[in-house]
Amino acid sequence: MAADFKDMETNWEAYRKLFLIRAFEERLETLFAEGKIPGFVHTYIGQEAIAVGVCANLRTDDYITSTHRGHGHAIAKGIDLNGLMAEVFGKVTGICKGRGGSMHVADFSKGILGANGIVAAGTVIAAGAGLSIQTRQEDQVVVCFFGDGGINKGTVHEAMNFCSVKNLPVVFVCENNQYAQFTSRKLTTSVSDLSLRGAAYGMPAVSMDGNDLLEVVEVSQKAIADARVGMGPTLVVADTYRFGGHYVGDPQAYRSKEEVAQSRRRDPLLLFENHLILQGLADKEALELERESILELVDKAVAFAEQSEYPEVRSVIDYVFTDVTEK
Repeated sequence: MAADFKDMETNWEAYRKLFLIRAFEERLETLFAEGKIPGFVHTYIGQEAIAVGVCANLRTDDYITSTHRGHGHAIAKGIDLNGLMAEVFGKVTGICKGRGGSMHVADFSKGILGANGIVAAGTVIAAGAGLSIQTRQEDQVVVCFFGDGGINKGTVHEAMNFCSVKNLPVVFVCENNQYAQFTSRKLTTSVSDLSLRGAAYGMPAVSMDGNDLLEVVEVSQKAIADARVGMGPTLVVADTYRFGGHYVGDPQAYRSKEEVAQSRRRDPLLLFENHLILQGLADKEALELERESILELVDKAVAFAEQSEYPEVRSVIDYVFTDVTEK
């Protein structure tokens, strides 16, 4: 169901998700620094408007594929917050029973086919999901989130070409946050406008301001609606900026503090707060109350994760093999 941003509650729900993603990720930064989270953590700070704006146009039974920077996508699609936090902690109460961790979150009940530690691997999963929808003759849609660092991967070319040839209901959303790990996009990609890549596959392609939630909603709404009625795939390039390093703890020697500070002037959260105030939909006091309420939810999720148990060692091969019933 397409989101109606003329409705006050729709605007407020979008703001709640924007701030929830921000609060969740900032808490993870602190928890990781305290040594409470195993592995690496890749935060979505600065890119929140893309996940929220795109997913506002999706149904629960629509699918998404995600990346190693995937907490924001999962939250925007409606994942259980306690389950997500516990999963990042590696606890048995996690949404994947502690087996997936930060980079491999999945929840099929919400259409979340999985985050992925392999760059752009979600593109081929999205193609498969799109083929499944077409084969079943359903009207679901797949949104494939991937980064500018993945747009040069062979799997992306194969998946986009396949989806175009088969006219599959897949929307490819390239989150152009300007850096592939530690390398600027300008050093790796032959075109500055990444949407030009769509022409090679004969699919519509469009660029948008990924920090402007309302623009994200509008552009993705058309791409998703087209896919839903059988008009095939679209490439949507969301230009944004990754406020944090590639991972929490990244020294970020490859970019200047001045560059990051300049980009923070277009913080998607602040831009949407200004929109709510200018449209008379909220004031600073109401926004502060909402933020306090959301921070309490994050506190409860952390408490839930910390109080949960780790999986037992003897269960290490559980969920690895499928039970086969002999006939």
